[in-house]
Amino acid sequence: MAAVHFASMSLRRPELTTGNTKHQKPTTLLIHKRFIPASFAANSPEPAPAAPEIELQFVGPKPGGDGKYPVERARALSGDKLLRTIMSDNKIELYATYVSVAHFSLPPATISNGKLMNCGGGGSCGTCIVEVIDGKELLNERTNTELRYLKKARKPESWRLACQTIVGNKENSGKVVVQTLPQWKK
Repeated sequence: MAAVHFASMSLRRPELTTGNTKHQKPTTLLIHKRFIPASFAANSPEPAPAAPEIELQFVGPKPGGDGKYPVERARALSGDKLLRTIMSDNKIELYATYVSVAHFSLPPATISNGKLMNCGGGGSCGTCIVEVIDGKELLNERTNTELRYLKKARKPESWRLACQTIVGNKENSGKVVVQTLPQWKK
């Protein structure tokens, strides 16, 4: 914010009168300062450039009654959120409520009385695995946590941990297609 300071001053010489005679006193220049704050905003006819966005499509794990896979859509600012957060914010299924041990090869600590547990985004349980079908280049590189877990679990290169995957890099935009619960595919 810029401020402009204005100063006022009197240039008239003071006069003294005695009887019929006018006497002029030597001129002394007096400056009175009074600050007037002013702000200036640039009015540009061009709107500010929009932040780049990533369009996401989430393909369901199993086809519906019509034989087509359900698709849910979401949008996110590039580089702003983790894939897990975007899915959670848009109420897109990321974790299965109940699991059958026959379908998963998860660490025993993640299964408790038939309910699926998760680590809350730490990258240690592997329950937020997704498969990136398209748009891999719009995501961050695999983190060391992801590399360790996915290598140990012998998962394909296209599989990612949603809790470790940042969508975009604040500069790119485009479309990412994600298969949810890829471990359910047959």
